[in-house]
Amino acid sequence: MFTGIIETLGTVTKIEREQTNMHLYIQSSLSPELKIDQSVSHNGVCLTVVEINGEIHKVTAIEETLQKTNLSDLQEGQSVNIERCTVANGRFDGHIVQGHVDQTARCISKEDHDGSWLFTFQYDPSLHNITVEKGSISVNGISLTVVNSQDDRFSVAIIPYTIDHTNLKHVNIGTRVNLEFDIIGKYIAKIMALKN
Repeated sequence: MFTGIIETLGTVTKIEREQTNMHLYIQSSLSPELKIDQSVSHNGVCLTVVEINGEIHKVTAIEETLQKTNLSDLQEGQSVNIERCTVANGRFDGHIVQGHVDQTARCISKEDHDGSWLFTFQYDPSLHNITVEKGSISVNGISLTVVNSQDDRFSVAIIPYTIDHTNLKHVNIGTRVNLEFDIIGKYIAKIMALKN
């Protein structure tokens, strides 16, 4: 389990294709601290560390993961948001993030608000995921607060620190991002659907 508080940015140093799998080699300040078989969030996707070589670790994304996330869009040199699993006795600064991406969305607006930014993302509503005003959403693994919640889109207000320390700085109109909707909201929606 994760909290959506990004620890560091990693850089994709190499991408290898093997049948339907994609191997990602990520350089980061956290790589030397990782362990083989450890679960780590990459852009909000929980992946298992399979190899470590100094400041570079390797993870593998299978076909299903590539189809449901933006990992297939990654290119060498691009940055990824990295977070290790939450420790049981640590502070819970974000919200419950499982590392299981529900769907992707595209940025349709990026507004500079004189020191902060307002991003708007549009997603496919046919998958029945929902946001609520002032609720939580994970965008590329980042725990954010929803504003302007609508049926197929929402906005998030971003402070300079988040821009500087995550890959949101590289998100522009048309960029595809990973979304994980709030798990509590998903359970409530499922329960309500069963009652109908």
